Amino acid sequence: MSLEAFSQSEALTFGVELEMQLVNCYDYDLAPFSADLLRALKGAQHAGDIKPEITDSMIEISTGICHSHDQALAELTEMRDLMVRAAQTLNVGISGGGTHPFQQWSDRNISDSPRYQYISGLYGYLAKQFTVFGQHVHIGCPNADDALYLLHCMSRYIPHCIALAASSPFVQGVDTGFFSARLNSVAAFPMSGRAPFLLRWDDFIAYFNKMHGTGVIDSMKDFYWDIRPKPEFGTIEIRVMDTPLTIERAAAIAAFLQALARYLLQDRPFVPKEDDYLVYTFNRFEACRFGMDGEYVDPATGMRLALSEHLLHTLDVLAPHAAALGSGVALGDLSALVRNRGEDAAWIRAVEESSRSLPEVVRQMCGRWAGTPDA
Repeated sequence: MSLEAFSQSEALTFGVELEMQLVNCYDYDLAPFSADLLRALKGAQHAGDIKPEITDSMIEISTGICHSHDQALAELTEMRDLMVRAAQTLNVGISGGGTHPFQQWSDRNISDSPRYQYISGLYGYLAKQFTVFGQHVHIGCPNADDALYLLHCMSRYIPHCIALAASSPFVQGVDTGFFSARLNSVAAFPMSGRAPFLLRWDDFIAYFNKMHGTGVIDSMKDFYWDIRPKPEFGTIEIRVMDTPLTIERAAAIAAFLQALARYLLQDRPFVPKEDDYLVYTFNRFEACRFGMDGEYVDPATGMRLALSEHLLHTLDVLAPHAAALGSGVALGDLSALVRNRGEDAAWIRAVEESSRSLPEVVRQMCGRWAGTPDA
């Protein structure tokens, strides 16, 4: 398969994808309800898409092409409400979060789609361990070269994205000490990590053809990079975020990325360099391990500071761009999140500490997703 042409898309449009957890309502473990839920939703009218994921205890929702934060939030709200009503008839819970706190990966069943069966055959048990849940955001790019420029400039903000969405402190019933343990599962795949440093689309095509010639990859779907180009959509796809516990936070993070893209494409504040990646893995780890309290090393200056401090500075820089896009309130909410250390991972730990019950944690996670946190 040759690499498809880079499609035309409207710059700064965006789409949001959220991978959701399906749980039973007696012990709140993951449960294989995706087919039942999709049948219950058959015929429902809504924007966006609702479809199965790699295991039958997961489901994905995705918006259409959005121009604004308000549009994305409205579409996510509509799908959320439809799913919650359908799930109640099945006695099923739906939850955000980057990992289920206590599920056992060996109990999972791989969905029967050809793509997921291929992944299972290729990666073995890693496919079941990939029962983790993320938010992906696509950003429309004016052309292919700008897509690569945006990809490499945005890479320095990967820790910011991780920290804002971090919601996976528990794995297999154990507090990992991480704010985002989900990305440790992604890192097990051989084509994960960062994209190669290429700034011209012709060079990227040559790279893709070489990789395809080795037989290692068949399509862009085989690259699990933190940010990857999606030529069929005319976008780049940012893939490092855990699924937040609420649609409001998911929409705000998408608005942050839209404003960040506007800043990078209009102001052109950086000239991307390969050396920018010298601190990439360190910064990424710090955000996964410590959230906003992690350390951040500026790729250009080498200055070290708290990630929370750099996040607040970044949000200040983005304020006029957010205002132009109509998302100033959403980014203000993210500023409050940073100042108050309101990460979803911290909330999950607090609920576990008070209840000493991971099933109770998941029950309350379902309530937050449904918009009924006190239920």
